[in-house]
Amino acid sequence: MKKLNLVIVGGGSTWTPGLLGSLVKFKEEFPLKKVTLYDIDAERQSHIGRFGEVLFREQYPDLEFNYTTDKDEAFNNVDFVFCQMRTGGLPMREKDEKVPLSLGLIGQETCGPGGFSYGMRSIRDMIELVEDVRSRSKDAWILNYTNPAAIVAVALNMKFPDDHRIINICDQPVNLMKSYGKILGKDYHDFEPKYFGLNHFGWFTNLYDKDGKDLLPELREIILKQGFAPEDAEQRDASWLETYGMVKDMLEDFPDYLPNTYLQYYLYPYYKLSKLDPNYTRANEVMDGREKRVFAECDRIAEQGTLDNLEMVHNDAHADMIVELALSINSNLRKTFIIIQENNGAVNNLPDDAMVELAAAVGSNGCEQYHFGNIDTFYKGLIENQYAFEKLTAEAYFENSYQKALQALTLNRTVNSAKKAREVLDALIEMNGSYFPELR
Repeated sequence: MKKLNLVIVGGGSTWTPGLLGSLVKFKEEFPLKKVTLYDIDAERQSHIGRFGEVLFREQYPDLEFNYTTDKDEAFNNVDFVFCQMRTGGLPMREKDEKVPLSLGLIGQETCGPGGFSYGMRSIRDMIELVEDVRSRSKDAWILNYTNPAAIVAVALNMKFPDDHRIINICDQPVNLMKSYGKILGKDYHDFEPKYFGLNHFGWFTNLYDKDGKDLLPELREIILKQGFAPEDAEQRDASWLETYGMVKDMLEDFPDYLPNTYLQYYLYPYYKLSKLDPNYTRANEVMDGREKRVFAECDRIAEQGTLDNLEMVHNDAHADMIVELALSINSNLRKTFIIIQENNGAVNNLPDDAMVELAAAVGSNGCEQYHFGNIDTFYKGLIENQYAFEKLTAEAYFENSYQKALQALTLNRTVNSAKKAREVLDALIEMNGSYFPELR
């Protein structure tokens, strides 16, 4: 089997150590010749890079590994690109969360005004990344899980409509399935999901086991009685535990399907606003918690020069998912993943150009969505409203349109007021400065 060249964009991410561990885990099925970390922040990436040197020296000694800020070194002659960039870093995430909160609106990195802000920043860098890769490795697979994945996917589809080697995916459906597996005492890899919606805005309608039994009714009853927690609850910050806990509330009100956790911001915006601290947000939790723990552990391993007593904070579901996706492509396994892709009739009563999140078979020819059929009026209404927000956001970017940006935020269920939309839009424009296009 051919050995592959892989680059991880956003090499300084605190999720990268877990991803490097997954590459070791799958080295027989997904053999690699070279792995390169790429980041524009050399100092941040060096923590992860020095850890990677120790990891691969001990567990993957025939692998060529390096980390760089040079695009030619990173993107020449690569087969796969894993993309997890964060334009503006955690300091800008903090502003995405705190500026809306200061105006009495939801402050969250991918939902509402914060997601709009993050999306407008991310589009330019994601387009530049695709062009950088294509100019050096025209046939590379770009597996993108950069947030906010919904807006990014819409924008990339507008800019590169014929590039079918860009695959947009999110780990939250997998995180949920892993948590379902823990509740039921089953391996989540054996689940066959039926899922519909948009990124961070979807529902499981069925969850079949390997014998074809639908486990969703049983799961619903367990969650309604016992509540819901992430599979890796002991590694999660307090805000994540509350986020998962809200699944029970959503099921009590809307018991048809199992919801994505992020739906709580759209279904209960006033309640969620009351629970958010405008002075200490999720970004602060990450900077004070996971970021310090991961970097400190990476530095410790690098200094001692061995993996002995490794205590790494990571997310196996996130890391394994992206490697298993690449493996399914490379070996044409046609395994099922929940992918963000243009609808094109997969959901009968949604627009064809909507970037929907649905189950799909993934192989060497890309993604083939499973046909879903019709969705009910309530869910259709929610999705059409949210997709209008996402599409208008991308159009605002490409057209430098203040008017479309205002329309987008006015539509968003966490805002729902043109006056508040204008107020927060003006604040976000000032906050982002040159990160934003000039909106006229």
